[in-house]
Amino acid sequence: MFCGIDWASQAHAVCVLDQAGRKVSAFQVPHTAEGFQQLTGRLRRLGDPSTVPVAIERPDGRLVDLLLEAGHPVVAVQPAAIAAWRKAEVPSGAKHDPSDAETIADYLRLRRHKLRELVPFSAHTRALRAVVRTRDALVDQRVAATNQLSASLEAFWPGARHLFADIESPIALAFLARYPTPESAAGLDQRRMQAFLTNHGYCGRRPAAELIKRLRAAPTGLAGTVEVEARRDAVLALVGVLGALNSAIKDLDRSIVAHLGEHPDGPIFTSLPRSGRINAAQVLAEWGDCRPA
Repeated sequence: MFCGIDWASQAHAVCVLDQAGRKVSAFQVPHTAEGFQQLTGRLRRLGDPSTVPVAIERPDGRLVDLLLEAGHPVVAVQPAAIAAWRKAEVPSGAKHDPSDAETIADYLRLRRHKLRELVPFSAHTRALRAVVRTRDALVDQRVAATNQLSASLEAFWPGARHLFADIESPIALAFLARYPTPESAAGLDQRRMQAFLTNHGYCGRRPAAELIKRLRAAPTGLAGTVEVEARRDAVLALVGVLGALNSAIKDLDRSIVAHLGEHPDGPIFTSLPRSGRINAAQVLAEWGDCRPA
């Protein structure tokens, strides 16, 4: 038996073919705990799970975990490969969930000898992957929020945008929290700037006098309009978001380092040239436990 699953966010189409390519079963299951139990139960009735391989268009997730735990050989197939296979097999090239599941099952039936089966990840790898992928998602969110903040400052206060090298850095966010508008920084002089830098532990190489000069040399910011008030609110909101993201990412960095230290293969990946702990953890989390020569 060969099972193909067309994964979707709310329901999954399933098709089972026999060795001759005849359809044995076709059904849908919801993306719920009950739906997953229904799927493994129906597949179990077809025979020993080890003799019923499953192909699906994703390499991980709870559905994949449960299929592996049930004893099924699981193959992650590339969506592009299935699309090309569908185009060759279906004259119209039309996409329809049940037929896609059948196409995936047929692809598995005919090409299983060339496809690599997934290997269940160890608990250490799953734990590391969870924190690494969460961190990666937060970094993406930080990039988006940084771009929003940069665009807002360019529109009404270019000087603050280019005062520090990284607008998402703690010192830049602290400056914007204290001086969110050009008007709020109107009385800022070298003495006050130096006090601000000292208070926030600034370790950059630019003296207060140079920062003040850079701030004053930039195009004049908006002042005295209702837009400034709205821009201030937007800046403060984004500063809060970036501060929270920075804090969360630092917490996850510590968690990643801890889980990397507990992983049996941690020393292997940290020994790679130029691999910091975070980079080593990212490589290990994505590489997983399946490393054929």
